[in-house]
Amino acid sequence: MSGAEGWKRTHYCASLGIAEVGKEVTLMGWAHRRRDHGGLIFIDLRDREGITQVVFDPSISQDAHARAEAVRSEYVLAVQGKVRRRPEGMENPNLQTGAIEVAVHKVCVLNTAKTPPFPLEEEVDVSENLRLRYRYLDLRRQNMVANFRRRHQAASVIRRYLEENGFWEIETPFLTKSTPEGARDYLVPSRLNPGRFYALPQSPQLFKQLLMVAGMDRYYQIVRCFRDEDLRADRQPEFTQVDMELSFITEENVYVLVEKMMSRLFQEVLGVSPDIPFPCLSYHEALARFGTDKPDMRFGLELCDVSSLVAGSQCKVFADVVARGGVVKALPVRTAYDFSRKELDDLTQFVGQYGAKGLAWIKIKTEGWQSPIAKFFSDEEKKAIGEALDLHAGDIVFFVADTMATACQALSELRLHLAGRLNLIPEGDFRFVWIKDFPLLEYDAEEKRYVAVHHPFTAPVTGDIDKLKASPGEVRARAYDLVLNGVEIGGGSIRIHQTEVQQKVFEALGIGEEAQDKFGFLLEALEMGAPPHGGIAFGLDRLLMLMCGRSTIRDVIAFPKTQKAVCLLTEAPSSVSMTQLAELYLKPDWHLE
Repeated sequence: MSGAEGWKRTHYCASLGIAEVGKEVTLMGWAHRRRDHGGLIFIDLRDREGITQVVFDPSISQDAHARAEAVRSEYVLAVQGKVRRRPEGMENPNLQTGAIEVAVHKVCVLNTAKTPPFPLEEEVDVSENLRLRYRYLDLRRQNMVANFRRRHQAASVIRRYLEENGFWEIETPFLTKSTPEGARDYLVPSRLNPGRFYALPQSPQLFKQLLMVAGMDRYYQIVRCFRDEDLRADRQPEFTQVDMELSFITEENVYVLVEKMMSRLFQEVLGVSPDIPFPCLSYHEALARFGTDKPDMRFGLELCDVSSLVAGSQCKVFADVVARGGVVKALPVRTAYDFSRKELDDLTQFVGQYGAKGLAWIKIKTEGWQSPIAKFFSDEEKKAIGEALDLHAGDIVFFVADTMATACQALSELRLHLAGRLNLIPEGDFRFVWIKDFPLLEYDAEEKRYVAVHHPFTAPVTGDIDKLKASPGEVRARAYDLVLNGVEIGGGSIRIHQTEVQQKVFEALGIGEEAQDKFGFLLEALEMGAPPHGGIAFGLDRLLMLMCGRSTIRDVIAFPKTQKAVCLLTEAPSSVSMTQLAELYLKPDWHLE
């Protein structure tokens, strides 16, 4: 801090207001903007908390004014001066400190800076790759600072809430055993044990269950997790979970605990109070009404199955699909907007992205139905469909006839697309919903075996355990997801706490023979008096993405990676030396093209 030895910052920039008028202050930060008004030089000085306008007037200090002439964008400055009101009519209501300014009598340039590769104003659009390449500059932008202030506040609220409710924060290992839990593991070779590997944890699942066996009763951790999977806007190879596990509880205990935590979190951080208790839908009800197990509850546009009403109609496309065991799902849209033929064709192409072979539509006019398929329905069939969908003049109905999975996905995506296009989603609204009664297992046609819908440690509904061998697809799970605005932010379950039940689930998954090798330590622990227990984990990054109104979790992670899992800042992953490989007993005999 050459030239400013002995200086001590008295205030953050944004902390100054009318109450400080007349006070001598010392500020330190970056030159955000510089304006020379022919005699007076104005610099917007920026730090983590905000911006204060500082003024260099030669009548106050010619030396400070002369030094300010050389200041450029992002120079690091220390200034000393007196707080004063801005002249009448010169206030800036858009700035927290817009009523005052600091008349500088002494300035020190703590460091110069190259011209930034992009402007740091929030309103300037910058490519994401450039932002990630210079992330330390991107993080100086005030909107990004606000994201991380909110992230800190959220983590602080969560910690305080859980500790007040009897939870202990306990760390679990990062170097652990590779186990088949879903995504690919990141592997770490062991130098001390040649030919053997650790895995970075996809979650602390097994360890938190072991902590319940150990009698810790209530555990939590805000923890880093790692999954080697294809990335998208809400996925990263390393991410943060709010992880918790409780003993001697039921699903309802988890619901109440989490709802109160979310209510407190949103109240303290955003000043909004979500209604509790949150609504709860079964997995099948969510699919039936919204086409997805992650429904956005901020608007209507609910789906309806009209298969039984069109099965006997002259509409051959509909009747044939139903005859083959498929479904016809309808999406009524209650709007005065009159879609053009081109717009309807565009919507047909849109659902085609999700496997739908077509999109039928009917416009409800005062004089009757308008549609290419209207002629295939009798007056009685039209009346039945109209009553089932509660249709009125001005409405339009979209239909997809296909397998249940394809019809649900296509209309679910169309529902979201239309809601955005028709401005049906209220801003600043947060709607939570619990989804429960998931299937425990689902059949994977590629692997030709059943796989866990959540993970293999989820307890089946007690009355369904006997179905594990004969009808595994019918077994319900004691699992639950929490969805916010159409995004799954958390998932959990009541766990299996009895060895014989865990063995039966492993056998249904086709991993009975390797269970001892992969999960022997867990099976042994369950034989040592494991209590009934369950828990839930929240994706903190996803939650903060929604709370900050962002569209990608990369905006709430300090140093994220691209969709190819590359860090553009540090250029990781990178090659390593042959010496390092030799120490790990690794031989690079692959061929890269």
